[in-house]
Amino acid sequence: MTVRSPEELEGLKRVGKLVAEAIQHMTEAAKPGVTTRELDEVGANFLREHGARSGPQIVYKFPGFNCISVNDQIVHGVPNKRMLRPGDAVKLDVTAELDGFYADSATTVVLDGEGGDEGRKMLECARSAFQQAMKVAKADTRVNEIGRAIEREVRRHGFSVVKDLTGHGVGRSIHEPPSVPNFYHPLNSDILREGMVIAVEPIISAKPARTVTGEDGWTISTHNKALAAHYEHTIVITTGDPIIVTAA
Repeated sequence: MTVRSPEELEGLKRVGKLVAEAIQHMTEAAKPGVTTRELDEVGANFLREHGARSGPQIVYKFPGFNCISVNDQIVHGVPNKRMLRPGDAVKLDVTAELDGFYADSATTVVLDGEGGDEGRKMLECARSAFQQAMKVAKADTRVNEIGRAIEREVRRHGFSVVKDLTGHGVGRSIHEPPSVPNFYHPLNSDILREGMVIAVEPIISAKPARTVTGEDGWTISTHNKALAAHYEHTIVITTGDPIIVTAA
């Protein structure tokens, strides 16, 4: 999507605010003993109360309202009876639709307890990589500069980019052009244009890993059980600093 009017920008900001608040509610509810299905309902109930719908359900008929992935699960985790444990790294990925506008955001919540130190370091890395990407996310810049910034920061922290999964355009649906890889691809000649709406989402693993899809047909994990982290916001490209519509 390309924003062409103040009304469109306000529509994105409205749904983006709801997504941010849903993630905050889910973050507060993520505790040992809570199931991922119960956690999903926290976000789902909040969004429904405010008139928003699940983007994954609308577009893909996803079996949950939100995607919740734990530890080596990277993205698209299906909420179920799995009970959260101390030290778990829980990825909360929320895409909502309101009045025809979509916003997409994700974070990693690391529960207190033994084994959580690596997850916290990875969240810090993913967040820092996003912040580095924001420094180059400007109109008339190549899309691959975002990937360059992310990959450089992830490597600096000693972690790896999951190359099979990328950011993307968003706004009128969940996934739109362009693809926004988290690594530098020299042949990617796509240009960021003013008003373009994209989801920038560093997706990283503790060590190099391929992706595998689980038996449920949805959940994507690292092939070698490496811990994964995910951090994402929907942004609007400008000639200056981008507008982060899913910022809390």
